[in-house]
Amino acid sequence: MDYVHRTEELVMPLLEKRSFELYDIELLKEGGTQILRVYIDKDGGITSDDTADVCRELSDLIDKEKNFIKDAYTLEVSSPGLTRALKKPEHFSKSIGKDVEFKLFSPITYEEKGKKLSAKEFVGILKKYDESTDTVTIGFDDKELEILRKDISSIHLWIDF
Repeated sequence: MDYVHRTEELVMPLLEKRSFELYDIELLKEGGTQILRVYIDKDGGITSDDTADVCRELSDLIDKEKNFIKDAYTLEVSSPGLTRALKKPEHFSKSIGKDVEFKLFSPITYEEKGKKLSAKEFVGILKKYDESTDTVTIGFDDKELEILRKDISSIHLWIDF
């Protein structure tokens, strides 16, 4: 069974009646525990009461499903946070012009002040996302770098605290 897809089917009516947005769903293992994590959002931000209400209702719906997840798991409903991960095309489109931190699978070599440097972690401004080519353009001062999304291991909004 595709747990992520089925979770989406179950949670969408709960979110629609509250005018919330489904940001992402993950099924992963952390410290030997299987976690079904649902990220929700809304204009102005999600509150702890919002996540608790959705979690309670979603848990009731999942409990009614036969053989939803056979192994023990923990259901979490959360906000994607200020430094949210960008995974879906709509995440990239909504984040144009914002600062992002990204990590590449392999380092790239570039020249700065006459020196050759190599790195795979950068902070820049998300300038453009092209869904047709699945490329991201990141701006750094006076330069831009176009990267295929498949070459990015992770990309998050970045906040300078």
